[in-house]
Amino acid sequence: MAQKEKGLIVMNQKESLRYDIIKKLIDQKINGTEASVRINLSIRQTKRLKAMVKKYGLRGIIHGGRNRESNRKTKTETINEIKKYIQEKYYDFGPTFAREKLKENHNIEIGTETLRQIMIKEGLWKSKSRRKSGRHKSWRARKEYFGEMEQFDGCYHIWFGKKESCLLLSVDDAKGEITHAKFDYNESTAAVFKFWLEYFSRNGLPVSIYLDKFSTYKINHPAAVDNQDLMTQFERAMNQIGVQPITAHSPEAKGRVERMFETLQDRLVKELRLAGITTITEANKFLEEYIPKFNAKFAVVPQKNKNLHREINKDLKEKLPQIFSIQNERKVHNDYTVMFENQYFQLEQEQPTTVYKKDSVIIEKHLGGTVKINLKGHYLSYHVLPARPQKQIDVKLLAITGRKQSGWKPPVNHPWRNFVFSNKSKVEKIEA
Repeated sequence: MAQKEKGLIVMNQKESLRYDIIKKLIDQKINGTEASVRINLSIRQTKRLKAMVKKYGLRGIIHGGRNRESNRKTKTETINEIKKYIQEKYYDFGPTFAREKLKENHNIEIGTETLRQIMIKEGLWKSKSRRKSGRHKSWRARKEYFGEMEQFDGCYHIWFGKKESCLLLSVDDAKGEITHAKFDYNESTAAVFKFWLEYFSRNGLPVSIYLDKFSTYKINHPAAVDNQDLMTQFERAMNQIGVQPITAHSPEAKGRVERMFETLQDRLVKELRLAGITTITEANKFLEEYIPKFNAKFAVVPQKNKNLHREINKDLKEKLPQIFSIQNERKVHNDYTVMFENQYFQLEQEQPTTVYKKDSVIIEKHLGGTVKINLKGHYLSYHVLPARPQKQIDVKLLAITGRKQSGWKPPVNHPWRNFVFSNKSKVEKIEA
C-alpha cells in the first residue's frame, strides 16, 4: 500500500511500473496501444491515467480511495450495538447463525465475514484451520422419492435446562427435511412407538426406515442371524404394517440423520435457550413452529416429485393400538391365572373362546397402560388378584368356555341313557 510519510509518496511496485510507462507515453516514446498492453489495461483506462498524471503528477497514479474510509464501512455505532448483543445473547453462536439472529431479532444487516472478524477481535470466535485432506469418501446417492426411506435415530444430549433428554428424529432421505421430531426421556420401545404413531397420522406409512442396531430395533445376538423368530417389538410391529426396517452397520451409513443432529446441537440448543424452554412439554410445543422454518432453510428438492407414503386405511387404523403395544407370550397356569410384570391375572369362568391349561396367550400392554390378554384373536376377561394365589397342583375344571355349566344331570330313564351307540352294545344289552 502506498502512503504519505513526511511529504513523500510511497508507491508499490505495480504503481511504480505504471508511472514509468505513463511517463514514456507522455514523452511520446511509446504510443497508447503499446502502453495499454504493457500495463494490462484498456486504452480508455490508459488515457485516463495519462490525464491524471499530467494534472497531479506522481499522485495521479495512486488510487483516489487510498487512506480514505470505505463508503461501505459499517458504522461505529452499529458495531458497538452488535458487540453488545453478541456478548449478552449470542456469545456461543457461530458467525453465520449469529448473523441470522441479528437480522431476525434486531433488524441489523451485516456480512458474515465482517461479523466473524468482530467476533474474533472480541475473543468470541476462534478461526479454524483447514482439515488435511484424507482418503476420499463419496456420499451415498439420495433416494429419488419422498417417503421412500426415512432415516431415524435418537440422540441423548442436554438440549435444554440442566438435565439430559432424548430427541427422536426422522429425516427423509430424498428431501433431507425433518419429517418428525419429538423430545422424550429415553429411546425405549414405548417412546419409539408413540413417535411413529404420530408420524403415521401426519405423513402415512413410508416404504422403509433406516436405523441403527440399538437394542430397541435389533436383537444383536449371533443366533438372530438365521432365526427369524428372534425379533424386537419394533421389528414385529413394522413387519405387521408393511414397513421395512433396515439396520445400518455404522453411524456413517445413516449420515444424514447423524449430520442433522450435529446441526441441531448447534442451532436448536441455542434457540431453546433464547426461548427460555425448560421442560419436555414446552420443547415439543416449540418444535411445532421451529421445524417448518428449519426445513424451509435446509431442505432440498427431491429428484422425482412423487410421495410414496401409503395412506392408512380404516381397518389398519383400528388395529394400530394393538400392533403398537408391548406384546409378550405367557402360559395359562393350572389355576387359570396368568402372571405378567409381578401381577397375577385371574381369568373369568365365562370367555369368548375355550381356554385350556397351559395355553399360550399374548399379553398386550397398550401405550395408555391398559393390559389385554389375547388368545387366538379373542380378548379374555380377567380380574387382577391382590396377592399371589396359593399353588394348586390340579384344578377339576378342565377348561373354561363361553357357556357356564348348569349342574343339571339327566334322570335314569332319560332317552340319552337308553341311546344305543352300536350293534355290539345292543347285543350285549339283550344278553344281559
